[in-house]
Amino acid sequence: MNKNDNKQQHNVAQEMADIELIIGKIMRIGVIIAAAVMLIGLIMLLITGNGGYYANSYPTTLTAIWHGLFLGRPFAYMMAGTFLLILTPVLRVIVSIYAFFVEKDMHYVVITTTVLLILVVSFIIGHN
Repeated sequence: MNKNDNKQQHNVAQEMADIELIIGKIMRIGVIIAAAVMLIGLIMLLITGNGGYYANSYPTTLTAIWHGLFLGRPFAYMMAGTFLLILTPVLRVIVSIYAFFVEKDMHYVVITTTVLLILVVSFIIGHN
């Protein structure tokens, strides 16, 4: 092995360590933001005593959640927080695809991309 190979391996190892730190930060920040949004909705619910929707009615689509956020409806905030919590690991999968690509581990790029596609398809099927 020559000096350039060692330097290239060191650069890849350093970039992988940086990506792992980024993934950890994404997970922490995603959970904190999701919890904060849900907490805002809970506080609004406790203050108003009303979820902002008719009995047994909740926003279940992204459009309804978005609309409810602008109208200041507590249940919309709680649903948005839940949605953000679900999206956090999805973002981690996307960053992992990039990490495996940088590592030139195409086997894991394919596997992780398949996992992402399964997640997207399950969201679409679950929505309908």
